[in-house]
Amino acid sequence: MKRSKTEIALIAVSLLFVTIMLLIPLISVIVNSLAEGIDFYFQALSTDFVISALKLTILATVVALVVNTFFGLVAAWAVTKFDFRGKHVLTTLIDIPFSISPVIAGLAFIMTFGRMGWAADYVDMLSAALGTDIQIVFAVPGVLLATIFVTFPFVFREIVPVLTSQGRDEEEAAALMGASGLKIFFKITLPQIKWALLYGVILCTARALGEFGAVSALSKTRGGTFTLPLEIDALYQSGKADAITAAFAVSSLLVLIAIIVLLLRTFVEYKTKRHMS
Repeated sequence: MKRSKTEIALIAVSLLFVTIMLLIPLISVIVNSLAEGIDFYFQALSTDFVISALKLTILATVVALVVNTFFGLVAAWAVTKFDFRGKHVLTTLIDIPFSISPVIAGLAFIMTFGRMGWAADYVDMLSAALGTDIQIVFAVPGVLLATIFVTFPFVFREIVPVLTSQGRDEEEAAALMGASGLKIFFKITLPQIKWALLYGVILCTARALGEFGAVSALSKTRGGTFTLPLEIDALYQSGKADAITAAFAVSSLLVLIAIIVLLLRTFVEYKTKRHMS
């Protein structure tokens, strides 16, 4: 089929934009990460600070996935399969992380759990009761809370359209036949939303790995509460030539992870479209 001049022009502009805005910067990261040689590259990735940041990034991502997958399933099932007062309010509240800056979210947690926060006294009381020192702000729990917050809606938002299009007939028929709620979910609902659920999990993972704003507001100690994006920023801000190259090396690690996540996303998107068709 012969393409029109307009179609060719639109494709060319799109490819040019993607090349300039995405491909060239990503290739630049990889090239600059190897500027000091392969030995320096692996040395930069094996420092104590980077390993600590990688561990915390993985921990925050896993915790966010577990919490938000469970919540997303429960909330999406409730919103699409049941009628109750305040349904639209609940849906609007879940979308809050999409509409506010992550930095504001971090500051909100500081004003809640920090020394001047309204929940500080309750945290101190819990610490005294357990005989320990619970810290949320400028500690690992704060990083986990920030990551959960910014990734909150992803699983929910991917599941809701599928459950809505699915309707309630099969679940209601199974309920009339005496099936329990959990049996209905695992036998009827879950098989039909598995690809949408996996797609939401992948999006949640990508967002958690790259979060900077909310985590930076709640992080304080390099090697303790820094995730990979914060460690990259610390290396780059140092201004030293070898540190900047190390920042590119650590950035390349996130780029490689992002490519893997993108490939998984493309595969799941393809499977989702086939399932829907």
